[in-house]
Amino acid sequence: MPLVHLDRLYWRAGWEATPEREWRVKVQELIRGESWIIDGNYGGTLDLRLEACDTVFFLDLPRLTCLRRVMSRQLRHLGRERPEMPPGCPERLNLEFLLWIWTYPARRRGGILQRLGELSGKKEIVILRTPRAAEEYLSSRTGNQEA
Repeated sequence: MPLVHLDRLYWRAGWEATPEREWRVKVQELIRGESWIIDGNYGGTLDLRLEACDTVFFLDLPRLTCLRRVMSRQLRHLGRERPEMPPGCPERLNLEFLLWIWTYPARRRGGILQRLGELSGKKEIVILRTPRAAEEYLSSRTGNQEA
C-alpha cells in the first residue's frame, strides 16, 4: 500500500503551510485512492480520513515518550531535511511544536478518542498506548515473534 506522509504534502519550502481549502482538496484526492496508509495528525482533515478509511491506528503514547522521540529526531536531523519532509523544510527545534506535544493530551486526545469511540463497530480501531504494545501488535501481524 502506498504510504503517505501528510507532513511532506502539507508543508512547503520554508515551513509555509498549505492554505486550508487547498489542503482539504489535496486530502480528498488522496483518500480517493484504492488503498493507502496515511501518516499524520492534521485535525482539519481528520473527518475526511476517518470517513474514508477501514482501519485507524492511534498511537496514544505518553507525552514524555513523544517529547523524547521528537527531541532525538530533531537533534539527529537538525539543519537537514528528514526523508518524509518536503525540500526546503530542514529540521529545527521549535518551542511551538514542543508545546503542542505537551498540551496534546489535555487539548486534543479526548476529542480524538471520542471520535474513535463513535466509529466502534464501523471501522477497525487499534489504539496503541506504549512502544511495546506497538511492537507486539506488529509482530502478531507479521508473524515475527522477536518484538
